[in-house]
Amino acid sequence: MSTEGVAVTLVVAMDGPSGSGKSSVSRGVARALGLRYLDTGAMYRAVTWWMLQQGVDLADPAAIAVRAKEPELGVGTDPDEPAIAVDGHDVRGPIRSQEVTAAVSAVSAVPEVRARLVALQREIIEASGGIVVEGRDIGTVVSPDAPTKVYLTASADARAARRSAEVAGTTVEAQRAALERRDALDSTRKADPLAKAADAVELDTTALTLDEVIAAVLDLVKERASS
Repeated sequence: MSTEGVAVTLVVAMDGPSGSGKSSVSRGVARALGLRYLDTGAMYRAVTWWMLQQGVDLADPAAIAVRAKEPELGVGTDPDEPAIAVDGHDVRGPIRSQEVTAAVSAVSAVPEVRARLVALQREIIEASGGIVVEGRDIGTVVSPDAPTKVYLTASADARAARRSAEVAGTTVEAQRAALERRDALDSTRKADPLAKAADAVELDTTALTLDEVIAAVLDLVKERASS
């Protein structure tokens, strides 16, 4: 798709729960439009991984808060190779471990962690060139003025099936329980909870292919750019 008519400062905010397809859709949209891509969830995972490596008690929000400013993050915005590093170490693989997945909601709920990462996310967004940003609070907190806001959803069964296909040695039932637990934690936390922005367009991806969802978002971007 051509970027003609699309502003170079375009921000596409992509929110939604785990397993709704945010990463694949966001990267596809960024490629199609020639935009940068930012996975904010990877940033929270990276901090969580660092906390685990440092032996921080993740059941103690105060202990997390005290060390929230210590890890140095390196964040790439290439949709074909979205890099993430902590203290100079590539952590793209380690941050997807089951241990990090189980702990990331606790770390991301700490206000001091969110304040630091939201500030960094805004710096990245404001750099030159448009960007597609995925997360849970992009349209509501990180970039509330984004011209295009999308909230992706999918049935619990579809989301669990997708995750079980991605994670070796697990079952759909186990993934559904894990997703339901994380949804509850993310949507009820006091600091920047998972929520749909009032002006976001909701897309249910349950019965749609990846290409169909990407096409729908691209149509929305064009519509917003011409309005």
